[in-house]
Amino acid sequence: MRTLGRLANQVLDAALPARCPGCGAEGPPLCAACAPALDARLDLPAGIAIGLPSDVPAPLLQLEWCAPFTGVVRTALHELKYSGEQRLAGPLGAAIARRWRQVGAGGDVLVPVPVHADRRRRRGYDQAELIARVAAADLNLPCASILERTRATIAQFDLDRAARAVNVTGAFRLKIDGGAAPPEHIDRPPAGPLAGRWIVLIDDVVTTGASLAACAVPLIEAGAVGVSAITVARER
Repeated sequence: MRTLGRLANQVLDAALPARCPGCGAEGPPLCAACAPALDARLDLPAGIAIGLPSDVPAPLLQLEWCAPFTGVVRTALHELKYSGEQRLAGPLGAAIARRWRQVGAGGDVLVPVPVHADRRRRRGYDQAELIARVAAADLNLPCASILERTRATIAQFDLDRAARAVNVTGAFRLKIDGGAAPPEHIDRPPAGPLAGRWIVLIDDVVTTGASLAACAVPLIEAGAVGVSAITVARER
């Protein structure tokens, strides 16, 4: 069925050319004139400047993003999430790879922040997983969908900062089926499925980082030595 689905998507892609979310031009999912919006932060230094307070929520080690959640970037993410334009995962994932490579960071495996199973069934895909797969291929790192959302949560943009943290506390766990472990070619000590591994979380948008921090908890409990995160955009 997955093969048939991919073939159907390829036929539709050929019949219906992509339309750039920035200017509406037909052609690639994001045209050459609008694509630079994804690299708004590409040349900025990593992390927080010395002397300034960090807003990276514990237990995350790092939090990076590619661009502000405005204009072309916002429209592209909305079309990927709500309009079924999966082709946009290509340029969005590539932007994450460029930023992560630029800040000199590493990591052992990329892990997407999952949507709830009900939402995935309705949408037909998980946008963060699509983005993570592209970024992982560009970075030559494995991508493992080893997290699941245990309960549906209220949309984070409807809540204030304090309520966002409460909303997602305990909402994620390692998958309890065969998908719980990273790919077999990643050597693992027996102390835990992620023992000694550096995990890089991938998501589309971050505001306070509450969801990313909630995802980091079960990963660290499973033995991860550290958890970083990078998203396409940040909304402040």
